[in-house]
Amino acid sequence: MSGGEPVSIHVLDREFLVACEPEEREGLLAAARYLDGKMREMRSNARAVPFDRIAVLAALNLSHELLGARQRESTESAQLAEALQALNAKLERTLPGSLQ
Repeated sequence: MSGGEPVSIHVLDREFLVACEPEEREGLLAAARYLDGKMREMRSNARAVPFDRIAVLAALNLSHELLGARQRESTESAQLAEALQALNAKLERTLPGSLQ
């Protein structure tokens, strides 16, 4: 998002202008809505917390979610690869010479 037209996003009632390519606009707005929701959730749990602290806590929370999702994806990919290797081995034993 280094170029393009400025897009106005709102997070915790603050406006930010972010340069964005037209094809990335909807994704940026969706991300801003998601971030706004997370930050509002955190603010509701602790009213007297300043904006920057809420932003850092939201960033940590979202980073944790992302890393967890990547780990699950990696684990699922490894399990799928193992299952495919086992299936391939069964096919090779069942149909010797026909898969080469």
